[in-house]
Amino acid sequence: MRVIVVGLGVQGHKWVKFAGADFVATVDPVNKTADYARIEDVPLSAYDSALVCVPDEPKVELLKFLLTNGKNVLVEKPLWVQDEQEIYLLQELARKNNVYCYTAYNHRFEPHFMRMRDLIASGELGKLYHCRVFYGNGTARLVRDSVWRDQGDGVLPDLGSHLLDTLNFWFGVQNLDYKLELRACHENAAPDHVIFSSNNSQPQLQCEMMLLSWRNHFTCDLFAEHGSVHIRSLCKWGPATFTHRKRVLPSGKPVEQTVTLVQDDPTWQLEYAYFKQACLEKKTTDLAVDMWIHRVLHKLHGEG
Repeated sequence: MRVIVVGLGVQGHKWVKFAGADFVATVDPVNKTADYARIEDVPLSAYDSALVCVPDEPKVELLKFLLTNGKNVLVEKPLWVQDEQEIYLLQELARKNNVYCYTAYNHRFEPHFMRMRDLIASGELGKLYHCRVFYGNGTARLVRDSVWRDQGDGVLPDLGSHLLDTLNFWFGVQNLDYKLELRACHENAAPDHVIFSSNNSQPQLQCEMMLLSWRNHFTCDLFAEHGSVHIRSLCKWGPATFTHRKRVLPSGKPVEQTVTLVQDDPTWQLEYAYFKQACLEKKTTDLAVDMWIHRVLHKLHGEG
């Protein structure tokens, strides 16, 4: 498979690395080191797929061009558009041209996230009561100094989309009953701290995200009938731990098992391998999760 990288920023440079021998060229209208300034300038015969890492505004037209011309597409999250119907039309365009369109949510490939999914699916935890997640990094100043990032809903679509995708990955919960609890602009023009929750879901869900956590950190606490599960950190910020506590009845210190990982972030390479295999297998494009995430973010935007 021959791939081009569209958008040669931080994410674009990562995709150049992980595409490896499949990589053939870069496209960027601003970065002078790119091979091409416009996607239209790249010969269609030179590539099969594109890894798209651009701001939200030009995404849809880029994707339409690529899908119309029979190119597979991996696009960096979120798939944020003015009208949800545009996501549906992208899905139909990909299916019509027998190509694969996929939104990159690399945390699906985080080892502890897959471990959580498998434990939940096993039924061992019993009834799921409550799950709270926190995702924080210290990029407030970088975002504030960016020409295009410090605008709109800020951290909500950026990190919130990751959390929504993760909750769907674990629980398959696609309700719309999310309420905005906190929306703050501490240092930035756009929100740099947001909390939202869903009290009527099963389990109940609470999500917090911020750009003011000077030590990058992720936590998850899931409380259930037969015990609880706790994730601390991601591999890229490791060590990352996964702790499963098995409830002792009627009460008492639980039986505890912890898995600790100290390793490089494997998620980018795993996600690229998934995307490549899906392209080779001609997997049918399904953007239903993207449509749901868009609905939730749009609802929360309205509450702000």
